[in-house]
Amino acid sequence: MNSSGTNAFSYLIGTLLDLYTTAIILRLLLQWVRADFYNPVCQFLVKVTNPVIVPLRRVIPSIGRLDTASAVVILALEFLSVWIASKISSSPLDFLQIISLGLMKLGATVLMTYFFLIIASVILSWVGARMHHPAIPLVYRLTEPVLAPFRRFIPPIAGIDLSPLFALISIRFLLLLIGW
Repeated sequence: MNSSGTNAFSYLIGTLLDLYTTAIILRLLLQWVRADFYNPVCQFLVKVTNPVIVPLRRVIPSIGRLDTASAVVILALEFLSVWIASKISSSPLDFLQIISLGLMKLGATVLMTYFFLIIASVILSWVGARMHHPAIPLVYRLTEPVLAPFRRFIPPIAGIDLSPLFALISIRFLLLLIGW
């Protein structure tokens, strides 16, 4: 296969694995914030991720509020994604490199997920006041644990909440720190 075919195949596999990993991360985060799982968006995430997670739950029990089966699947998908990219590229990685890159990629995926959720919450605060889409309360529910610490230290100025701005700056700083 030529270089462009290899790049296209690598892109396709990586994108599909990243989308599924993000769906499982969102499901785990929604469990963490105790979202309403009768919400259609939550139902979609549950139906998409159940085929992989439910069989693992029989083997891997939850630890407190942490759905360890979901966490194991997330880690496995990240490691698999890095391993496949390594095999497709011309420079294969060893086991420790795959583990470290997989963990960095997982951190970057979680940070980017929150980055886009915070941007969505800001846009929704401007235009979504009268909208009644089922995703809107979930976006606010997911971003509140990240924005709340910033709101404690940064009060609104003239009625404008600057906590999303500082949260986005912090997330971008962390992404740069891990080299993403």
